[in-house]
Amino acid sequence: MNLVGIDTLAKAPLADGDVFIGGRWLTAADGRTYPVADPATATLVREVSAAGPDDARAALDAAHSAAAGWRATPPRRRSEILHEAFRLMIEHTDTLARLIVLENGKAYRDAAAEVGYAAEFFRWFAEEAVRVGSAFGDAPGGGFRHVVRKHPVGVTAFVTPWNFPAAMATRKIAPALAAGCPVLLKPAPETPLTALAVAALLTEAGLPDGLLNVLPTDRAPEVVSAWLGDERVRKFSFTGSTATGRLLLEQAAANVVNVTMELGGNAPFVVCADADVDAAVRGAMDAKMRGGGEVCIAANRFYVHASVADEFTEKFGAAMAAVRTGPGLADGVTLGPMINRAAVDKIRSLVDDALARGARVAAQGTVPDGPGHFHPATVLTGVPDDARILHEEVFGPVAPVTTFTDEDEMLARANAAVHGLASYVYSRDVARALRIAERLEAGMVGLNRGLLSDPAAPFGGVKQSGLGREGGREGIEAFLETQYIALDWPA
Repeated sequence: MNLVGIDTLAKAPLADGDVFIGGRWLTAADGRTYPVADPATATLVREVSAAGPDDARAALDAAHSAAAGWRATPPRRRSEILHEAFRLMIEHTDTLARLIVLENGKAYRDAAAEVGYAAEFFRWFAEEAVRVGSAFGDAPGGGFRHVVRKHPVGVTAFVTPWNFPAAMATRKIAPALAAGCPVLLKPAPETPLTALAVAALLTEAGLPDGLLNVLPTDRAPEVVSAWLGDERVRKFSFTGSTATGRLLLEQAAANVVNVTMELGGNAPFVVCADADVDAAVRGAMDAKMRGGGEVCIAANRFYVHASVADEFTEKFGAAMAAVRTGPGLADGVTLGPMINRAAVDKIRSLVDDALARGARVAAQGTVPDGPGHFHPATVLTGVPDDARILHEEVFGPVAPVTTFTDEDEMLARANAAVHGLASYVYSRDVARALRIAERLEAGMVGLNRGLLSDPAAPFGGVKQSGLGREGGREGIEAFLETQYIALDWPA
């Protein structure tokens, strides 16, 4: 495998191997495959090996065998490998972006931005790797000393989603490797090729065999159960739906596995009476349309003060209607297809429900004729509180706009969701913005900003949006155990 072009991963014959275990490119042990499709054309990209439980156990054996050597590897050396992975990822931005477009469908602009974001996790955690250290101190009562040390948690297993096939992989892989942990990765069945490219890239960067194992599959329960049922797996991280997260938490509990979960979201976007409306519209386009709206932190519920609602809706609607939809590699396209037909059907059902309850289409873009899983950028107004679209994550380019006049009433509506991942607030009054932000039940809040994510900041939510944090200084802590030694010696 190499990153000379997308042909290697997108069109290579299956015999080249697309299960990565112990530094080797293999086919599934039982020979099973499954199709990966291009969302823009609904046509086959290629057949990919469907890893099964035998492959899962082989990958776990490889990771476990590599664990001791990696744990003993100096942090500086781990850091150097991650820095090289960052450099290579940036160098191959165009290749990786095109691969993301091919299997995920998002517009090339978004895909290229994702590659840069994904690469930053390698750089950030390369720097964090050398900052992990021990502490030494005296017991306050005298007589002995404290030694508090950090060490790798052990073998880690990851399940990543299709909406950010590069960034959701590196956000987990980078801190695990920086901390000294080997990795088992099951990428989403819709987007395995990008994860395999990341494996090729890390191999080129000098990562020793067995420390990253990637298993594409369309039979996730068999693979994940094989991992969570084995006591050698000591850390599990999942990004995906809340429903699936609940099931995986139950499995992880059997062996008391350390767990990080980034689950669903349903972010409110608040526009106050004193907001800079033009800035709010720009932020709304960022928060709603990044990745076509197929983003857990996407703005999904717009609460706009009645005094600026008409102006905001007119300008926001014009921006949404002007969005160019089409295949992600086509010139000028900023909205690609949804991931599959089921995704389009769900979006349509939520829109139809809102319209049936009295909502109106204030603005809407167009979609190309022919195949592909497209849905137009859409703004709805007059959306009643009982509409499903205000209570279910739409995961697409649809923005339901509602109005408010009372801050307390708006906050009650915004906080009524079971999720609490992200929120957005626009106001010129810093005191008001902070007051609202502090009362919003969300793990992350954007103040006068529509883009939240940063590898140097802790990413995660509250309520049913998950457990733990990824990124920031907190990100590497998730892969470390704390050991305390009470130390005494003869006088």
